[in-house]
Amino acid sequence: MAEAERIIGTPDTPDDGGEHTAAAGAPAGTGAVGASGQAGASGAGGQGTTAGRAGRGRRIAVLFAVAVFAYALDLISKMLVVSRLEGHAPIQVVGDLLELHAIRNPGAAFGFGAAFTVIFTLIAAAVIVVIIRLARKLYSFPWAVALGLLLGGALGNLTDRIFRAPGVFEGEVVDFIAPKGFAVFNLADSAIVCGGILIVLLSFRGLDPDGTVHKD
Repeated sequence: MAEAERIIGTPDTPDDGGEHTAAAGAPAGTGAVGASGQAGASGAGGQGTTAGRAGRGRRIAVLFAVAVFAYALDLISKMLVVSRLEGHAPIQVVGDLLELHAIRNPGAAFGFGAAFTVIFTLIAAAVIVVIIRLARKLYSFPWAVALGLLLGGALGNLTDRIFRAPGVFEGEVVDFIAPKGFAVFNLADSAIVCGGILIVLLSFRGLDPDGTVHKD
């Protein structure tokens, strides 16, 4: 446990009563040594806390960098699809195995639940809030990437829900990636699925967002 706390940068809480008792019971002539030792321990603890905060800051930066990248790709791709593909015949990418086919989707990812557009909008907003709150305890690089993908994908589809027709919180999502025999989806859906798969793999490995590793 002490080793895990050191890795994730959890600050130690000094025990004032114990320190005072040790100082009072120390033999004469050892006060300076005791004070020096305590000062050294305090300095090491402060350095560990600072390093831990710096590590968390880097992981948070990775999370938001991945989120911005995924969100930007999704937003730009949808703008291109709406301006150049919507209302036109599908474009074949790999024969009839993969096409670019613009549709408007009122449901969740891959077209499920078209009757619950508002509910899915609220769920996406809740996911974003949870991820942002979880970022405060983030010390794991793989978790930062996974949560960044989830955040970017959720923001991409939530933008459609808010700003596209037929209205606020009821907007239809732009989908355009159409594999043969599968539902049409977009890059935001892909980011969400990839982030979810990565989280499952990390959970199987026993790695928590705070960097703690559980071994059975």
